Order: sequence, then structure tokens, then C-alpha cells
Amino acid sequence: MPLGGKLVRLAAGFVAAALLLIVVFDAAEWYADQVSIPRYCESPEATLALLRDVLSEPEPASDRSTRPYIVAAKLFYLIPRKNGEAVESYLARLRQSIVESCR
Repeated sequence: MPLGGKLVRLAAGFVAAALLLIVVFDAAEWYADQVSIPRYCESPEATLALLRDVLSEPEPASDRSTRPYIVAAKLFYLIPRKNGEAVESYLARLRQSIVESCR
């Protein structure tokens, strides 16, 4: 196969991989917006209080059940904290995102 044909196949593979990644990331963002974040609509303040503990305490659950803290910590991955963002600013931004998602 001539070099030109190999480059075309390589470029086609690159484009296909890029499109696949775009679709996967768009689907993940849709899932987070439509399914994951609305789960926090029931008691957003309690969830944010638990997340505040996760962000500020070395052992937030200590001798209590860790499940509520793990559920709250998922928000940290759904809506990441910006570089240098204060905890209170981050929690306010999360609160706003939850409120918008619950409408």
C-alpha cells in the first residue's frame, strides 16, 4: 500500500476516534445533568453539609456510616472544584447548579 493510502487510513482512524470521544463525553455530560445531579434535589442542603465535611475534615465520617459521605462526594466529580476556589464559593456554585437542575 502506498504511503498516501496509509496516511488516509490513519487520518480516518483518528477522526473516528475523535468523534467517538466527543459522543462519549457528551453522553456523560447529559447523564450528569439529567440523571445524576437531579438525585440531589430531595435534600441539597444536607448533601452540601456532608460535602463540606468531606472537603474540610480529615475523617469526616469517623465512626458513622460512610455511605452518605460517598454519595455527597460524587458531586465533587460531577461538578469539579476550580483551581484555588474557596470551599464556600464552591459550595455556593454547587447549590446553584443543583437548584437549576431541580427546576
